[in-house]
Amino acid sequence: MSSSSVAPGPILEIRDVQAGYGRAAPVLRGLSISVPPASVVCLVGPNGAGKSTVLRVVSGVLPARAGTVVLKGEDITGLSPQKLLARGLSYVLQGHSVFKEMTVAENIRMGAFTLRDKAVVAERITMVRDLFPLIGERWTALAGGLSGGQQKMVEVGRSLMLDPDVVLMDEPTMGLDPKSAAIVFEQIDVLRQHGRAVLLVEQNARRALEMADLGCVLDLGRIAIEGPARELLGRPELAQLYLGGAPRAVPVPEQEERHAAI
Repeated sequence: MSSSSVAPGPILEIRDVQAGYGRAAPVLRGLSISVPPASVVCLVGPNGAGKSTVLRVVSGVLPARAGTVVLKGEDITGLSPQKLLARGLSYVLQGHSVFKEMTVAENIRMGAFTLRDKAVVAERITMVRDLFPLIGERWTALAGGLSGGQQKMVEVGRSLMLDPDVVLMDEPTMGLDPKSAAIVFEQIDVLRQHGRAVLLVEQNARRALEMADLGCVLDLGRIAIEGPARELLGRPELAQLYLGGAPRAVPVPEQEERHAAI
């Protein structure tokens, strides 16, 4: 078999990870996820399933109790967020994190605070402005005057200043109106088209799965269902439990009653 016919391995792997907070029972209970290059993998599930905890472990914010996280073939388990940035992994936090009293340009440059080569910084700025033309159009505007979707665009652009291979995004459309949310989903697609992998936690599960490549449904800290995202959308049990499907006219099995109550 020629090398050109061999499918590339995952760029990010989460292997049998267990993690939790303090002395409480673990939130993640042996969870494994593979993220292919240049893809969007969406994590969905009920509240408390561990979706955001996955991102905190991968980003180095929360240490894993067991298991490993592998980025581009390298074990990165336990590395600090700063070291992970240098290795090609960025984390776009939940909510808004722009510096509202600073210009768009100043916000973007903040993403390159560890870079000392001015030529590289200039190249990255050009890249961000090419990816998101609106950033260039509003370059000298105060970030606080932008819409919610535009502010999120600035956050994503800032995260790209270190040229990451993988971008973690935690509920990027939270609190946004439908128009702003649509802008965010367009940004995610732009990242994928330009070779970045995105591991996404999103409250609008149906819309996220419509644009994602792969979907993983978490339940009680494990993967309950996984597969091509659009195939998951067609599964009636998933629509009923997690995507706001219409109520069934038939009795709900005991296991599904437990899920729906979480």
